[in-house]
Amino acid sequence: MTEWPGIRGAMAALARRNASGEADDDAARLLARAAAWRAAFAAAPGERWAIYLESTPDFAAALLGAWHAGKHVVLPGDMRPDTLQALRAHTDGWAGELPQGLQPPQDADGEAGDWPLLPPATSITLFTSGSTGTPEAIHKRLAQLDAETRALQMAFGTQLPRHVRLLTTVSHQHIYGLLFCVLWPLAAGRALPHARLAFHEEVVAACGDAPVVLVSSPAHLRRMPESVDWTAARAAVCALFSSGGPLPQSAAEDALRHLGQSPIEVFGSSETGGIAWRQRAHQQERWTPLPGVAWRLQDGILAVRSAHLPDDGWHLCADRALADGEDGFVLAGRADRVAKIEEKRVSLTRIEQALAASPLVQDARVVLVDLDVGTRVAAAVVLNEGGAAMLADAGRAALVVTLRATLAGSVDPLAHPRRWHLATEALPCNAQGKTTEVLLRDLFRQTLPRAIWIESSEHAAAAMLDVGAHLAVFDGHFPGTPIVPGVAQVDWAMALAPQRLPVPPRERFLRLDVLKFQGIIRPGSQVRLDLEWQPARLALAFRLTSASGPHASGRIVFRSEHG
Repeated sequence: MTEWPGIRGAMAALARRNASGEADDDAARLLARAAAWRAAFAAAPGERWAIYLESTPDFAAALLGAWHAGKHVVLPGDMRPDTLQALRAHTDGWAGELPQGLQPPQDADGEAGDWPLLPPATSITLFTSGSTGTPEAIHKRLAQLDAETRALQMAFGTQLPRHVRLLTTVSHQHIYGLLFCVLWPLAAGRALPHARLAFHEEVVAACGDAPVVLVSSPAHLRRMPESVDWTAARAAVCALFSSGGPLPQSAAEDALRHLGQSPIEVFGSSETGGIAWRQRAHQQERWTPLPGVAWRLQDGILAVRSAHLPDDGWHLCADRALADGEDGFVLAGRADRVAKIEEKRVSLTRIEQALAASPLVQDARVVLVDLDVGTRVAAAVVLNEGGAAMLADAGRAALVVTLRATLAGSVDPLAHPRRWHLATEALPCNAQGKTTEVLLRDLFRQTLPRAIWIESSEHAAAAMLDVGAHLAVFDGHFPGTPIVPGVAQVDWAMALAPQRLPVPPRERFLRLDVLKFQGIIRPGSQVRLDLEWQPARLALAFRLTSASGPHASGRIVFRSEHG
């Protein structure tokens, strides 16, 4: 660990290498762009600046430029409207790809100048992923991040070739990607990844011949398709990291088979920083603490102390654990996912575990949603081959009955899910590969039924609609006897028609003509939607029918483009 510049001295070390001719073109460009950003931030008023940039080298330049200009940096995890709205309370200005974000002058590369050591109190605000609740702001001093990069270098640095290339499937806007793809390589004098790779095919294509380190997540490693030719990746990847959640044994085995490396899993959180690591091929379930991390059990709950934390006290985690060996431990589930439903304490983790134990289920996540009867549980379930076959053969209702039966005896009936999302693919995830509560709740706000198009021509189309009981249109219409409200039926026609017909945008809606509602639509119905575009009238005629007879019909009239 001699001549370890750390993050504080990373730019000074890079400037020295550049002056001596040791730095490559990418490093020289990073140095110049960081200088340009430093000048831009120094001229900008306000202390707290949010930065969002997709390119990792561009982000690193902006981050270091802001820090060296004395700014406090805030990192939004994404650019969703709700994220940006919440961001306003934490910032004085925005930079990069954020709306009206600060930019250095076009094509301006600043003078390198001097790069003194950054003060240890230099700081950054990140946000938790939101996988177990609303994202929370976490403030970290550079001294904490520097201590963590040093721990990563001590644990894994000697295993990595000096001139290794980094590939990543995770975003640097969160703590895991920030550390592994920006701060640790900068501190160690290694090249940064150029961009986040979204698809497995991109990872294989980017491997090339050089030794490669892949920084990934359980969301990507859980679904490594057999159809991809992994030969090039298996020859190039010399180390594989995963963080953001526990990696299932089957996914670790798939990664070893496809990439030739057992994933190095790093356990921690935004609050605690890195805590421990394991490789299932060697340690199975046992976690080994990172250098400098002390741990103990308090009433079965893991507590840690390290320089990654804001103070020297013990931090109580939200994880149950068991001691295993002299210095290792085994995790035994989350301890903080307990909710109250009508004054009864309900363990969301227990519900997930019970669903995941079903022979029909590959993965399960539950979340609380507000319904007309109050707060209730909603379950998002990824089916395995057996579950998908049952869904196709017996239907959604029979499958839900079977899944409910798996909860009998272990979960209070009040906590049985009232909303179900059944998927044969993975659940939605963010750039960190995490399925957040926001993404889960979005699944249960679904208002459109699944549509299978059966006819389509220039001016007419027809689809079969699977009106599932999970649709949000049933909320409040009506408790005990849910039906699809008429306004939702019209909305289905307007929302689905643009998929097949050249109808105008919603903003040009004028009126409804000859509207008739003839029969109610209940959950579980199969309904046919017939659409006809009438260009001479600027009107969309629609008709909803089923084996029960007609349900609704009418004509949606639009304004012309010129009013």
